[in-house]
Amino acid sequence: MSNTRVKKKSPNNRSLAARLGFGFLNGVEKVGNLLPHPFILFVMIAAGIIVASAIASLAGAEVTNPVTNETAPVKSLASAEGLAFMLTSMLDNFLSFPPLGLVIVLLLGLGLANESGILNTALRFLVARVKHPRLITFVVILVGILSNLASESAAIVVPPLAALLFLSVGRHPIAGLAAGFGAVGAGFSANVIIAGTDVLLSGISTSAAGIVNPQVSVTPVSNWYFMSASTIVLTIVGVLVTEKIVEPRLGKYDGPSPAGSEVAAPVTALEKRGLRNAGIAALIFLAGVALLIIPENGILRGEDGAVVESPFMSSIVPLLFLLFLIVGIAYGKTTGTIKTINDVPRLMIASTKDLGNLLVLIFAVAQAIAYFSWSNLGLWFAILGADALKGLNVGPIGSLLIVSVATLFFSLIISSGSALWSLLAPVFIPMLMINGIDPAYTQLAFRIADSSTNMLVPLSPILAVALGYIQQYNKKAGIGTVFALMIPYAVWFFLVWSVLFVVWVSVGIPIGPGETLHLG
Repeated sequence: MSNTRVKKKSPNNRSLAARLGFGFLNGVEKVGNLLPHPFILFVMIAAGIIVASAIASLAGAEVTNPVTNETAPVKSLASAEGLAFMLTSMLDNFLSFPPLGLVIVLLLGLGLANESGILNTALRFLVARVKHPRLITFVVILVGILSNLASESAAIVVPPLAALLFLSVGRHPIAGLAAGFGAVGAGFSANVIIAGTDVLLSGISTSAAGIVNPQVSVTPVSNWYFMSASTIVLTIVGVLVTEKIVEPRLGKYDGPSPAGSEVAAPVTALEKRGLRNAGIAALIFLAGVALLIIPENGILRGEDGAVVESPFMSSIVPLLFLLFLIVGIAYGKTTGTIKTINDVPRLMIASTKDLGNLLVLIFAVAQAIAYFSWSNLGLWFAILGADALKGLNVGPIGSLLIVSVATLFFSLIISSGSALWSLLAPVFIPMLMINGIDPAYTQLAFRIADSSTNMLVPLSPILAVALGYIQQYNKKAGIGTVFALMIPYAVWFFLVWSVLFVVWVSVGIPIGPGETLHLG
């Protein structure tokens, strides 16, 4: 394409590969549209578990727990005992679900920081500081990946800023949008900072691991080492994809320049002062935490000075909550978004407006997982799957790659990563645990695939946002335009990320504090 005004090809003039690709994506969209709300989906799954447990129980199915070596029958949830369990455990299933409290606490702190305005300002400040044409791509990709702390707001702020930056140095603005959305979407799971995603997924993984061994847990930092390294690797990959594939395809831009956008407004002197004060507050807080960890007899250390198994590791979420709370208040007091102490709870309440969706989903997920565990059906399926994997003789790494490839297909239908992991974790984690694989590695295999395909999910709300921004520069753009821009990021992120994962595991580098491939 020489520019964005080239006449659009008709369906009949497209290549066979293009027609097949769009046909596949259209099929995914149709199937996805048939799926109900995730809450209803998990209610249906729970009902399916009840029926399956009754059938397996009548057939006399038994299962031997590989940890205790005890044999137990598959119990019917349709029995009197099963009905009593479902009714009496309903509240406990929900309230004791591992991600519930962790996610709520973290979102309160992160939400306050977001409502104070510091995350939006920090993103604008970082991107606007770079003016060199080549460095702009690197900074856009890096900031886009790191911006998952700001959740959905990252997709609203980073890409349009990137487009304006590209345009200001004579580069194609749609390439800037592609770089921004590619990083925000496909690189969503990577970060050097523990985010809400780490907390939510690790809680789901811990619940799933309990099907085989209640003593095994996955923490928010279980994937931290690998995800920190992935941030740099994916930034380099994103730069190469943008400059070697996406931008050359778009050609030179000679289209219209849209009216100024408020998200592109320059950072004011007051906002800069707010960032400075927030930074000082953060450094003071982190210095205080360091004093509790660094000394061998530090308060937050464990027995014999341990760090991995210590109060510090158990306090990651509360510490992050306090950090976000402190920087949000420091910024808000400086800029005026927080005028009185009463504004703090007000902003925290405002940040919970979307928490209802999560609570409704968690309620249904918690019941389904509890049913799967109590009936012994989860363990039964896990052992069948583990035996099948053994029969394939693909080894631990091969098994993890199978998880990733399977996730690729499911993620094109279910747009919510947490909902998808809630569906897959109770199957994949016990299955691989029985073969001795640490659930943190299974979770990581899932995250690589799920994150890579974020911008290819037909039902994703980010897709509509991306199309709206692209149409500011190309009125004829459609969903196909978005897919054409995002596929290179999805493909290359997944391939390079998977290679990094294989090399990392093969060398034996821990993916997080205290994590090893094989369960001890």
